[in-house]
Amino acid sequence: MILDKVRNTIKKYNLINRNDKIVIAVSGGPDSVALLYLLNSLKKEFKLTLHIAHLDHMLRNDSYGDAEFVKKLAEKFRLPLALTQINVKELSRKGSLEEIARNARLGFLFKVAREIKADKIALGHHLDDQAETVLMRILRGSGLYGLAGISPKRNIAGYQIIRPLIEIRRKEVEAFLKRRKIKPRLDSSNLEDLYLRNRVRNRLIPLLEKGYNKNIKEVLSNMAENVGYDYDYLIHAAHIAMKRLGPKVNLKKLLKLHPAIQRLVLRLNISRLQGDTRRITFQHIRETEDLILNRPVNSIVDLPKGVSVVKRKKHLYFYRR
Repeated sequence: MILDKVRNTIKKYNLINRNDKIVIAVSGGPDSVALLYLLNSLKKEFKLTLHIAHLDHMLRNDSYGDAEFVKKLAEKFRLPLALTQINVKELSRKGSLEEIARNARLGFLFKVAREIKADKIALGHHLDDQAETVLMRILRGSGLYGLAGISPKRNIAGYQIIRPLIEIRRKEVEAFLKRRKIKPRLDSSNLEDLYLRNRVRNRLIPLLEKGYNKNIKEVLSNMAENVGYDYDYLIHAAHIAMKRLGPKVNLKKLLKLHPAIQRLVLRLNISRLQGDTRRITFQHIRETEDLILNRPVNSIVDLPKGVSVVKRKKHLYFYRR
């Protein structure tokens, strides 16, 4: 039963505590609607306070229908609703549509969580999303952090994001909704192969299931879980190393570290100034390593988002230019 599986996931990753106040991101699509129904079923058991949040990205002509659908759900469950619109297409003139949509969504959810003093924000990512994400990151040449995929629980900008459906298959979500005679909103753009995720979902995964491994989604999901544990251990070691190296990174001490920890220390220093390492590529790290090993004192490497690193005689300095 899907509710039992969700309950087990919550227990396994300690996603929810009694008396939690949770913002549920509900787009109106199958995954988020199933998440709402399932968390509402656990409401009394965990003594939860639930709050629905819906962001209209205004990317489709019929997106207003999603908002109306979510309003009716909020009325049905007698839950408070935060609703807003953001013209993501207009904002995307300044960068990637996908990244701007993600940032707009997270910014809205953080705002709602802050206003109602919520403990957590629940998102509807499931096992199939996990498999797709890992494959996409393999194709882009990701490191361990990327291969860890979608974390069941992660702190972002001081807010705790939880994903209670992360071990549930898409077909289980669809079967659950069908049994309950629930008709969610469907985004027709998910059927088009304009975006990499859609091509991975609609073409690559079926090819791998048919010709290579029928359980490829579970294999990728399990891999992400294992890699996630490995990464957590390494990042913990890197944080300890950072404290020993100091804010002005001691080059002699840095070079004594294992290369894996060295690279994580570089990424952590970049993230400290940039907020994340989303635009930091393998080539950026290689260039920084070349700076350390081969370039003369006072050489500088410029990185994305206004971050630079300069090599001094005994130290490495990361700063905003």
